[in-house]
Amino acid sequence: MIAIGARGRDPRERRPWTFYALAVLMGTFLLFLYGPMFVIYLLSFQGPNGGVTFPMVGFSTVWFEDIVKPGQMANIPVSFGRSILLASIVSLITVLVSVAAGLGFRRRFRGSGILFYLAVASLVMPSLLVGFGIGLGFQLFGWQPDLLSSALAAQLTWTLPFGLFAMFAVFNRFNRSYEEAATDLGANAWQRLRWVTLPILLPGILGVAMGAFTLSYDEYARTTLVAGNRNTLPLEIYALISSSTSPTLFAIGTLTTTVSFVVIGITLALVLRMQRRRALARTG
Repeated sequence: MIAIGARGRDPRERRPWTFYALAVLMGTFLLFLYGPMFVIYLLSFQGPNGGVTFPMVGFSTVWFEDIVKPGQMANIPVSFGRSILLASIVSLITVLVSVAAGLGFRRRFRGSGILFYLAVASLVMPSLLVGFGIGLGFQLFGWQPDLLSSALAAQLTWTLPFGLFAMFAVFNRFNRSYEEAATDLGANAWQRLRWVTLPILLPGILGVAMGAFTLSYDEYARTTLVAGNRNTLPLEIYALISSSTSPTLFAIGTLTTTVSFVVIGITLALVLRMQRRRALARTG
């Protein structure tokens, strides 16, 4: 008798040629997707006499040191702090609105479909036009564009629709029998939300927070016309690219990408920890 593999496939069965063709296509796609990133990472460690192209001339961290030195790059640390602050505020607002909307849309009501499409319609609008429209609105009312007003509003038109989509998907998978059991045990509406609903939804909420943070942190098009006199990090990088080119720009790209991966890694670690604790609670 022929032994069947762990996944139910005969080990003597040959894979069709389409499998290898699709594997090559997937590998090419991943190379196209991440290849430019790895090029930037490598060139950011260029030697002191190196340039912005290959071959590399030595290996050093001098271009990372230039980021914090007084001079042309002096605004990078400041703009980095602004981007972190703005992304944190955007993430918090996106989570609050998305969770509230998810709770509100659990029951159908008149006009819910129209309201949903109006909420996500900004995704199909050109980013520059969204920022331009917000800038014109502030000018019409005589308000001064600023990072924490007009830029915040512009970025929320980008992060809120994604947050809504994610939370609606999370709520669609939510099992209401847990809430019904809590009600049978005497929990009121607030206790049911605080001790049952939100803890179960917490991994999805963390995902929305992480997504909103990274979207805001890297956002350029919607912010460029409404940031006022204080640039975010993407705006500052674009200004540097238009004026000069050096491996310092690659070093900035490496650091900013590292920050994004750190945020994603922390979020995934928290979600995995929650899932592990829940699995132990079920088996215990």
